[in-house]
Amino acid sequence: MTATYDKFQTANHSEQNETTNIQDAILEAISEARSTCEINGDGSVNCAVAWDIVEELQAEKSHQQQAKQTKTSLESFCEKNPAALECLIYDV
Repeated sequence: MTATYDKFQTANHSEQNETTNIQDAILEAISEARSTCEINGDGSVNCAVAWDIVEELQAEKSHQQQAKQTKTSLESFCEKNPAALECLIYDV
């Protein structure tokens, strides 16, 4: 389980192929959870922790996807027209 968490941390910090890295971490965590549950039993604490890690990774992937999709119309406009008055940022 530690290896999956370490891989997740690496995936979380990299900018390129972010979705691919977290998807790989999820698949690895699922594999580890299945093997942990086979070894320790479905009702064991280790099994529950392993599946909790899978759930947390899936939630992080969902949050990352939502963050990418959430753009206001002003943000979209400013990407296309960075010199427009509405897009200027002043430091006071």
